[in-house]
Amino acid sequence: MSAPAAVTWSAANARRMERQFLRTPAKPGEAGPGEVVDAMLAAQAQVSSAAELSVGLRMDGATRHDVRDALWGEEPSLVKTYGPRGTIHFLPTTELPLWTSALSAIPGGPSPFKAGDRLTPAQTQEIVNAIGEALDGVRLTIDELGDEVVARTGPWAGELVLPAFQGMWPRWRSVMHLAGHRGVLCFAPNRGRKVTYTRPAYDSGEPPLPAEVATRRLLRRFLYAYGPATPSEFAKWAAAPGGWSSDLFASLASAGEIEAVEMDGVPSAWVVADDTEFPGDPVRGVRLLPYFDAYVIASHPRERLFPGRAYERALAGGQAGNFPVLLIDGVVAGVWHQRRSGPRLTVTVEPLGSLSAARERELAGQVERVGEVLEGRAELVVGEVTVGAHA
Repeated sequence: MSAPAAVTWSAANARRMERQFLRTPAKPGEAGPGEVVDAMLAAQAQVSSAAELSVGLRMDGATRHDVRDALWGEEPSLVKTYGPRGTIHFLPTTELPLWTSALSAIPGGPSPFKAGDRLTPAQTQEIVNAIGEALDGVRLTIDELGDEVVARTGPWAGELVLPAFQGMWPRWRSVMHLAGHRGVLCFAPNRGRKVTYTRPAYDSGEPPLPAEVATRRLLRRFLYAYGPATPSEFAKWAAAPGGWSSDLFASLASAGEIEAVEMDGVPSAWVVADDTEFPGDPVRGVRLLPYFDAYVIASHPRERLFPGRAYERALAGGQAGNFPVLLIDGVVAGVWHQRRSGPRLTVTVEPLGSLSAARERELAGQVERVGEVLEGRAELVVGEVTVGAHA
C-alpha cells in the first residue's frame, strides 16, 4: 500500500476558500445563489441578514436582493429550512432530495426534555404528518400552524411543556426541525413581522434517496468542500454521534470512495478518493465574514484557523460562528460588528494585531463591499468591538 498523500494545512485552507468562492468571488453568470450555497454545502441562516451577506460576499456585484430573490422569487434556487445541527439554513432547492434523506437518517442524541414531556416515535410521526398536511399549499404563522396541528392530533400536542425564551412552548414544537428534515416544512416570506411556514413545493425530478446513499453522498460532499477532515469533525458539523460518523467513514474507505491524507505530518484526515490536488500558493488578502459563516463553522483544526489570541477572542467557548471575523491571509485575525441606521452602516473592526497601511486599505474595500451587499453606505471604524458573542 502506498503512503498517504501529504498536504499542508495552508494548502488545505486555500483549497477550501477557493472552492467556496472566498478566494475569488463568482463572476456574473458563473454561479448564482443556489450554486454558491451548494459550494458552501449549506448557509446557516440563524441570522437572516448574516446568511444573505455570506452568500452575497461570494458573488461579484451581488446584493441581498439577489439572495432574497433566490429564496422568494418566481423560480427559487434556495429554500430556507432546518438543516445541519437542527439550525435554520439556506439550502439549494436542487439538493433537497439529498438533504431530506440524509438529515432524516442521522441519528439524534438524547432528548433534552423530561421523560413525561417526550414524544413517542408514533406521536412524533403523527405531528410531522399533521404539519405536512396543514402546510400543503398555504402559508401559516406559528400560531396558525399550532392550531392546525392540535386539531389534527389532539390536545396533548398543544400542552405547554417545553421551556422557551420567555415562557413555555407547546409539545408539538419539539419536532419542527424534524418536519424540516423530512421535507414537509420550510420557511415562507414574512407576513409583516410574523414568520410564516409552508410545505416545500420544489420538485427536482429526483425521487427520495435511500438513507445509506444519501449519507454517503453527504459525506463525500462535505469532504469535497471542507476536507481533509476527520470523523470527529464531520460528526461535530452534522451533530451526529461520533461512533456513527466513524462507521460511515470506514464504510466509504473500504469501498474506495474516500482516502486518507497526511496533513502536517498527521495521517488521520480524509478526502474524496483521488481528490488530492491542492493549490500551490497560500491565501493572501483581507476578508470579512459574518456571523455563522459556513467556512468558519466547518473548517478545522480550530487552532490553525484561530491562531494565538484569535482562539480566545473570536470563539465562544470553542464554538465557531458566534462572532463575525476578520480574515487575514486565510486565518482569523480579528472580530467585527456592524450597526445600521437607515442606509448608513458603521462597521467596527477590531484587529488582533497592527495593520499596515496596505492592509487597512484592503479592509476599507471589504467594508465597502459589505455595504454594497447589504444595500447601504458603510464606513470603517477601527477599534474595540464591545458587542458579545451571538447566542
